[in-house]
Amino acid sequence: MSDPILVAKAGKESIELLPAMANRHGLIAGATGTGKTVTLQTLAENFSARGVPVFMADVKGDLAGISQPGGNNPKLLERAKELG
Repeated sequence: MSDPILVAKAGKESIELLPAMANRHGLIAGATGTGKTVTLQTLAENFSARGVPVFMADVKGDLAGISQPGGNNPKLLERAKELG
């Protein structure tokens, strides 16, 4: 997980995220049409390609094209059973 993730380009400038600096919390904010969904999609695809599990809740359906159904995961099934 050492190669940086290209998040955006502005002219000759690149904005990259070092995977080692990522954690479970983040914020992407901006006005309508500024690329928030594309940024999330880019991050999700890159983390997934590196073997990092990605969960995204998408109310509007903008990310439906990159999703796939999850499978039965014994850890998740056990946790769901514990929670009732």
